[in-house]
Amino acid sequence: MRRALRRVTASGALPQKVRGFSIVTAIFLLVILAGLGAFMVVFTGLQQNTLTADVVGVRAYYAARSGINWALYRALDPDNTIAPGAAAFAPCPAGTINTMGGSLTPFTVVVTCNPFDTTEANRNIRVYQITATACNQATCPAVTPAAGYIERSVVVTVAKCKDPTAAGPRYTCG
Repeated sequence: MRRALRRVTASGALPQKVRGFSIVTAIFLLVILAGLGAFMVVFTGLQQNTLTADVVGVRAYYAARSGINWALYRALDPDNTIAPGAAAFAPCPAGTINTMGGSLTPFTVVVTCNPFDTTEANRNIRVYQITATACNQATCPAVTPAAGYIERSVVVTVAKCKDPTAAGPRYTCG
């Protein structure tokens, strides 16, 4: 204890060797805190970009679902007005939809369809395989996608059956 008391000068100041230690500690802490702050800025930016991509991806999915719903209505012909009759089926719906509304406005939906016809007993059956691809560019799928390109596809298989011997105007299969 005597030794520690001898180091303090008569004016109360510390000797030259001990001075400056607190400034080194302060600089070290400032560097560490600045590094943590920079990491948090980068991490927050990446998290924001990921969240934006997730929201756009969900919108693209719902744009593709709306294309599927349009194609299903056209293929199944619930009012029997597109292809009336016992043997006639609605044509395979296909096309490009770029007139979406609301939050789906920036999306283009391309609907493709492959029909397969078969007969089972006296029933005529058409199977539609419908694919809807939605993306946030003018052409889907994009050959050279731009930054922030998002694309979602939905595939549905549905069958329509008509029985020429069934009663009723819709020729439904029983």
